[in-house]
Amino acid sequence: MNLLEEVVLDLERHSATAGWDTPPRLYALVASAELRRADPELAGQLGLDPEADTFAALEQGELPEADGLDEALARIVWPEAVSGCALVVERVVLPPEAEADIPENEAEAAAWVAEHPLREDVRMVVGVLRDGDRHSALRMRRHDADDEVLSGPDLVPALADALIATFEPDVEPGG
Repeated sequence: MNLLEEVVLDLERHSATAGWDTPPRLYALVASAELRRADPELAGQLGLDPEADTFAALEQGELPEADGLDEALARIVWPEAVSGCALVVERVVLPPEAEADIPENEAEAAAWVAEHPLREDVRMVVGVLRDGDRHSALRMRRHDADDEVLSGPDLVPALADALIATFEPDVEPGG
């Protein structure tokens, strides 16, 4: 298991202790050696082993509620000391055959999905590194047990792509 997989699974277990129906949480992933060098006091408070090579997951402030997740992620710029990031988010998913019946009206659609008998609440933890490495963990509310967590690099590819984009330099129009 590599360091990114470890931190994603640790964040998933941590999120499970908080329960369901929580807002999205964004984490900066900082190499423990970099954190010990830049902020030894914080590294000590986090209990980072001086000999361990890990990532410290530093929770960021809340994402703006008024913006959609895509818009919020599009505005993020990470300092060079940040090696990667991870996002914990809950979503409701429906089987493909149910999606064709979703009402057009947004308010009606939300109520329809919330009451649908085949809906599935899913918690996704997606972590990425600057070099493009990625890993995800998924937990379904209906199968809410540590041994039921799915884990792999490409479980939520669109979200991983959006997180990787937070490390790409902004390009000025015409530049």
